[in-house]
Amino acid sequence: MEQLAFPCASRAYAGAMAEAKPKEQDLYAPIKSLLEAQGYEVKGEVGAADVVACRAGDEPVVVELKLAFSLALIHQGIARQALTDAVYLAVPRGSGRRWMAAMKQHRTLCRRLGLGLIYVRLADGHSQIVLDPAPYQPRKSAPRKSRLLREFARREGDPNMGGAARTGTLVTAYRQDCLRLAAHLAAHGPSKGAQVARATGVEKATRMMADDHYGWFERVETGIYALTPNGRKAAAMGADG
Repeated sequence: MEQLAFPCASRAYAGAMAEAKPKEQDLYAPIKSLLEAQGYEVKGEVGAADVVACRAGDEPVVVELKLAFSLALIHQGIARQALTDAVYLAVPRGSGRRWMAAMKQHRTLCRRLGLGLIYVRLADGHSQIVLDPAPYQPRKSAPRKSRLLREFARREGDPNMGGAARTGTLVTAYRQDCLRLAAHLAAHGPSKGAQVARATGVEKATRMMADDHYGWFERVETGIYALTPNGRKAAAMGADG
């Protein structure tokens, strides 16, 4: 359908909405007006669908109505995709930053699921199609994929339990390299960065010790690094540090 806004023509609608607690049925008149303006014949509660609209030569349009965006509404929309590709979810339009942030996420979800989205302003029946249903093809990120595979290849063993990201310190390939540097300094004392790099096979040893991401290293002379107390603890704990 065309992406447009369409006000419900009836002034009585706005007056009734001001007096009554909103119901799902209150979305029907604005949606019906919107679709009829585009040449559809519209009927409510046809089979399991809240709204069905037909126009010669086009796929039937199904609209599911809810007073709030919810998982139940998503489930209904997905179920209606067995009937037609033109499935829309309709919810009241809210206001404020929190609502705008939430609806941005909802639009993303609808786009991924191939569902359309319609907002209805209950105060006056103004309705707007903000998203038409269409097949979703996620855009791949070559740099992010490369970083993922590089981290996978560099990491030794499988030191982390899947799903444990929020419960403890993750062992990354970078952390494993830092542990190698710490182990070398623990065994040989303060050393030149180039020497540590050759001995451990960590090419960026000097830069990593200078950056000191974990607070394990300190520069004692130009180009020479030693362990801090925390570094000595990490070296003693080994791969679990």
